Amino acid sequence: MAIIPARSASKGIPRKNVMFLAGKPLLAHSIVHAKASPSVTRVVVSTDDAKIADVARQWGAEVVPRPPEISGDKASSESALLHALDYLKEKEGYEATLVVFLQATSPSRRPGEIEVAIETLLREKADSLFSACRVEGFTWRVRGGTVASVNYDPAHRPLRQELQEEIWEENGSFYIFKPWVLRKCNSRLGGKISMYRMSRLDSFQIDEPGDFEFLEHLMTFDRAEGRNLRPEKDGEAGGPLPGMSSIPSSISHLLSRIKLLVLDFDGVLTDNRVLVSEDGKEAVLCSREDGLGLEILRKNTDIQVVVISKEKNPVVATRCRKLGIKCIQGCDDKMAALKQLAVTGQWSVVGGLSPDQIAYVGNDINDLECMRWVGLPIAVKDAAPEVRQAARLLTSRAGGRGAVRQVTDWLIKRGA
Repeated sequence: MAIIPARSASKGIPRKNVMFLAGKPLLAHSIVHAKASPSVTRVVVSTDDAKIADVARQWGAEVVPRPPEISGDKASSESALLHALDYLKEKEGYEATLVVFLQATSPSRRPGEIEVAIETLLREKADSLFSACRVEGFTWRVRGGTVASVNYDPAHRPLRQELQEEIWEENGSFYIFKPWVLRKCNSRLGGKISMYRMSRLDSFQIDEPGDFEFLEHLMTFDRAEGRNLRPEKDGEAGGPLPGMSSIPSSISHLLSRIKLLVLDFDGVLTDNRVLVSEDGKEAVLCSREDGLGLEILRKNTDIQVVVISKEKNPVVATRCRKLGIKCIQGCDDKMAALKQLAVTGQWSVVGGLSPDQIAYVGNDINDLECMRWVGLPIAVKDAAPEVRQAARLLTSRAGGRGAVRQVTDWLIKRGA
């Protein structure tokens, strides 16, 4: 169950939970993120405010009425979470296996992150988990008026990339815990604690009036065409492939974890058109550039490549055979095939992979479920709007016109 506390009182920004940000109320962002996670079966907003309750219901959440005594400025989030658990247990005899605590003031999360975080907690057999971002650079603390370094020796200053100790900061975006942790520890964190790593760009919160304007610009820029890459102009073909300098460091980190690249066929390895002759035979248009990119990827990395396609035409297997990559075609349930591939290993692909070790390149709505599950969803330039929105990277090349080559270049240069 996801619980989103959202009280009416807010000194810094009055009524901030219902103010609009990037096209929807601030609260709605967290509701949408929770509902997009397959493991979350209930989304509850704890509030003392009728307007917030209306917005919550409009966006598909349930509402737990929050008592005034735990709705003030000094009321802890733990008190609201515990009240929501007790309320549902008393009214319905219901208690979730896991609680996902989302803060409405952290509206910037990537598609699939909550699901991957849940899987991280389960995989690591943890009792609670927090989201965090890495503190980059040289860190210091102040004690009794004296400053002291935390993660390096000032007398032997290393290069920044040579810093041995990683420092991580809770970013407040979400916490996941077993209900007993809250009841026993009176805290969102307890027992065996795990951490989910997030980008610093997704770690900004709404606390001060200027934060709305800042996050509006950031989220608009980040989700615009190119998702922090510089796309080509409409109608332009060719042009240089963006280098790794065009990709945010958070995405470079994700690229470095990839062990399996999964491709849709139609619209990704082809330009999504089909040539039909008078005798009914079909042919497709592909890019030799994509083929060369896959060959270079195979020779320079240990990344496995698989095509999962709903198309039954033999042209899919023929093209994949020539490219030297595995192919699963005529697949009506791509998500089931992908999970089988990742977990158990099938079709000559090594299993035991977590979602954050998989990149998926798609172009249409039947790719969405897979894209929301993997750690690095990628959309081609001419993908459907919903697919572009779900992607963390958007190529500047269209499907069948060098998009896959662009992806293989990113993966090859990820350590450069």
